[in-house]
Amino acid sequence: MDTNAYVAFLVIGALIVLVDGQFVYHSGKRYLANGQGESESGASMARLVAVLFHIATLGVLALISTIDFPGGTTPTAIVGRIGVFLLVLALAHGITIAVLSRQREEQVVEQINTRMNAPRPADHSLNDPVVSPVPGQEGRDPRVSPSIESGTPYTTDRY
Repeated sequence: MDTNAYVAFLVIGALIVLVDGQFVYHSGKRYLANGQGESESGASMARLVAVLFHIATLGVLALISTIDFPGGTTPTAIVGRIGVFLLVLALAHGITIAVLSRQREEQVVEQINTRMNAPRPADHSLNDPVVSPVPGQEGRDPRVSPSIESGTPYTTDRY
């Protein structure tokens, strides 16, 4: 491959990586922003994932540029290299989406755990009697009426 074709392949590949990396960063930032509007941690995680994506795919671009394709400097050889690079880029993009999805799942689990472990306000209605006592009856708990069979209050001894 001559110098012009080599440079053209590298420039086209780098532009594709930069555009796709920006999609990853901006979409990942929105995806990882939690519901309370606190997107600082989501933005920093998306930035780290996007930087990793850029570095990895630019490295793959550099490696693919060194592989000798049949056809030399013809446009067919350049299109073939770009095609192989796009396939590898799609794989890298899929891996990046999987990483962002896992981070989002961890955020959701953390939010659920935070909600479950948050102190709840004391419910004083639990100490109130279930039913109102009969007028004239002393105390908090009402008395039980006698059973039909034995003429005494109900017991739990039989069951």
